[in-house]
Amino acid sequence: MAINVNTVYQTVLLILNKEQRGYITPSEFNSLGTQVQLEIFEKYFEDMNQQIRVPQTDTDYANRVKNLDEKLAIFKTFGDAAFTSITPSSTGKTLSYWTLPGLDAYGQEVIFYRLGTVLYKNQTEIQRVDRAEFYQVNKSLLTKPSTTFPIYLFENFKLYVKPDTIVTAGDIQVEYVRKPVSPIWGFTVGTLGQYLYNSNLYDANTMPTGSIDFDLHISEQTNLILQILKYAGVIIRDPQIVQDAAQQVAINEQNEKI
Repeated sequence: MAINVNTVYQTVLLILNKEQRGYITPSEFNSLGTQVQLEIFEKYFEDMNQQIRVPQTDTDYANRVKNLDEKLAIFKTFGDAAFTSITPSSTGKTLSYWTLPGLDAYGQEVIFYRLGTVLYKNQTEIQRVDRAEFYQVNKSLLTKPSTTFPIYLFENFKLYVKPDTIVTAGDIQVEYVRKPVSPIWGFTVGTLGQYLYNSNLYDANTMPTGSIDFDLHISEQTNLILQILKYAGVIIRDPQIVQDAAQQVAINEQNEKI
């Protein structure tokens, strides 16, 4: 369940206007929302790295690693890589690689963020290696890659897979984390020049004034509002808003790690 973009915007405006401290426009809010959402999202990976080193409780809903993974699960997806083979005229050498999915298995257009597991024929996990190892493994019969023990090099958002016989469409499946969809508080302009929220789903062609909710887990709503307020205080030049929001964010983060 996503976080309603209008709920967040109206809450931010309510807090800012309680003492007539200032106002942020829909455009400013959308920019702040996108930035804060990415910051919260990126922090999941660091938090996960910390929490897996800490003993976890088996009590339902209290295991922090599982709770973090639940938040990340929103962005996990998978799809088939596409095989490409080109021969640049500048070099005359054939270059073969697999490109990351532009569409996931659900037919949704997504933006790649972080690579997970790479599979051969949805059964065999392909081992990731660095460039030095990628060139060295072929020199020994013991380490030479095969369809049973394939390897890959990941560079420039491309997968270079060995053995070279793996070229059939649908052979390589990629599990990855997608980038969050940027929120949009869409609106129309009323007769008095006021902004009127448009709850219809945004579409660049059919509904350019529509909205897109935040892509985060519903439990992030409070954190999201506080983080946006912190930046909003900078925009309206109110250091008290910045200080109060930053202090509350710090308290919440500390409580999560105790």
